Amino acid sequence: MNYRMILSLLGDVLLVIGAFLLLPCIVAVIYGEPELWVLLTSAAGSGLLGGLFILLRPKRRRELHARDGFVMVALSWILISLIGAVPFTASGAIPSYLDAVFETMSGFTTTGASILRAVEDLPKCLLFWRSFTHWLGGMGVLVFMLAIVPLSGESIYLLRAESPGPSVSKMVPKMRTSAAILYAIYCAMTLLQILFYRLGVLFGWGEITWFDSLCLAFGTAGTGGFSVRNSGLADYSAYLQAVTTVFMVLFGVNFSVYFFLLRRRFRLAWHNSEVRWYFIIIFGAIVLISANLLLTGGFFPTVFQTIHHVAFSVGSVITTTGFGTADFAKWPEFSKTVLLILMAIGACAGSTGGGMKVSRVLILTKTARAETRHLLHPHSVEVMTMDGKRVSSEVIRGTMAFFICYAAIAVVSILLVSLDNFGAETSVTSVFATLNNIGPGLSLEVGPFGSYASFSALSKVVLTLDMLLGRLELFPVLLLLSPATWRKH
Repeated sequence: MNYRMILSLLGDVLLVIGAFLLLPCIVAVIYGEPELWVLLTSAAGSGLLGGLFILLRPKRRRELHARDGFVMVALSWILISLIGAVPFTASGAIPSYLDAVFETMSGFTTTGASILRAVEDLPKCLLFWRSFTHWLGGMGVLVFMLAIVPLSGESIYLLRAESPGPSVSKMVPKMRTSAAILYAIYCAMTLLQILFYRLGVLFGWGEITWFDSLCLAFGTAGTGGFSVRNSGLADYSAYLQAVTTVFMVLFGVNFSVYFFLLRRRFRLAWHNSEVRWYFIIIFGAIVLISANLLLTGGFFPTVFQTIHHVAFSVGSVITTTGFGTADFAKWPEFSKTVLLILMAIGACAGSTGGGMKVSRVLILTKTARAETRHLLHPHSVEVMTMDGKRVSSEVIRGTMAFFICYAAIAVVSILLVSLDNFGAETSVTSVFATLNNIGPGLSLEVGPFGSYASFSALSKVVLTLDMLLGRLELFPVLLLLSPATWRKH
């Protein structure tokens, strides 16, 4: 284990977080908020600690190996959450440091689960920082670093460990170029969403402040879900909600598709089976839930409003964003079951969304079908393909391992959270909501307008760890927790 190199890279991460902590300082100056000094002190502390870590960098730069890269990524996310939580507790906005870490981890992992019962009580600068953690975590702090910091062989391991989906590292040959392209697309889409918000204000289709526009765009881009209002997005106009729906779905698409579109390789983008199934699942879920609500009756006054709110909720859940315009915790059981399935499926690999990912679900489905055919025809040989390419046994094995670990972690987490005696629906969906980085669950306690404040300290620790596991897709954190990782070989 290359300890000195890992610590020095953690120092780089702390310098980046310290620099980003200066952005809410600008908001504090604009609104004349006294939390400015807390933010400045936090930024300075992060920078100072980062500088001390960088001093440990070995004179002869050594490349990181796979194990080092995964450990460094897991430690980075823990460290930025611990540092990012300081302004909340130091300012008194969230007195409990555990609650502040829960909130910050939820922000950086783009989960959107909150312990706050009255979001609007927070000062603007801390609301901005809270939403900005979504934007930073959406594409990944280390992906940002790779776009600006010249790293060598360690780039591949950092990008593989942190980037949202396995296809990112194959998008272009050079890791730094890949990270730069990713962030350019990410920034452009965020700005485009803000532009559509402002056009709505210009043409009188809805009222939204510049502050709200920025914060909601950050939450949408990172598929995070922190709102700046206690009512979520329920008080905004139908146009602004529709814009958010469209961009939530777009940020759930594999970013390699946008890369192909930029390169005018339209055929490759069109024939991406994962993206096709992603939209088929969204459309099917909207049809099923809308029909269920209309047949049940009493939820929305018109068919248009039903489809509008269902589309928003489906887009919010499958992309693991977590925004809410309606309390789907009060919907019929069939509709909530469909949403629970969407929670598990999640968005596309290579997107900012969480969940198991559509590609993994497709591979698991194809594997089950192939195994069934093999039982019927024992001597047959079937080659599994996706998008016309053979799926290697290594990918299939990795997918199966992910699913087994995912199921085991979910079961253990549910057992631990159930000690709080909130009921099965709350225990199960709170774990699903955090492990899949969604935020709201399907019960009233943790629904779109609920809060995680009532959970015990143990449950908050478990759910915080679930957020991290879900965002880093299990294995970097599992390696960090494994004693074998720290042994000398």
